[in-house]
Amino acid sequence: MVNLYTFEVYTPYRLFFRDQVAVVVLTLTDGEIGIYADHSPFTAPVCTGILKIKDKTGQWKEAFTTEGILEVTSHKTILLADATEWPEEIDYERALLAKQGAEQRIQSKNFRFEAESAQATLKRAEFRLKVYGMRKPQ
Repeated sequence: MVNLYTFEVYTPYRLFFRDQVAVVVLTLTDGEIGIYADHSPFTAPVCTGILKIKDKTGQWKEAFTTEGILEVTSHKTILLADATEWPEEIDYERALLAKQGAEQRIQSKNFRFEAESAQATLKRAEFRLKVYGMRKPQ
C-alpha cells in the first residue's frame, strides 16, 4: 500500500487542487524534486514548469505552474503559485501569441530588463504549450 499525504495548490484566484496524493514532482530553483509521504519538512522557491501529481489511484496528472513557494510539513504539502492550470484550461492561441511576442522582444534587444521580462514570458508560454500538448484526447 502506498503512503498518501495531503497536497494543496493555491493561486491568488482559487484553490486549484486539494487531495490525497502519492507523489508530487516539480522544479525548484536547484532542480527537480519528488515529494513522497513523510518527506523531511522544508520551504523552497518553485520555478515555472510542469507540476506532476500521482493521485491516490496511481494515475499521473500534469499541470502548468508558475513561480511560487512550496512548503512541505509533516502532515501536508502546500504550493502557493502565481498561476496553475490543467491542460484543458490553457488557452493555446493566447500562449502561442505570448511566445511569439516574447521572441520578438528578445530579438529586438532594446533594454536588459525588457529582455529578462521577455525571457520569463517565453518560458511561461513554452511550458503552457507543452502542458497543453499533454491533454487527454477528447
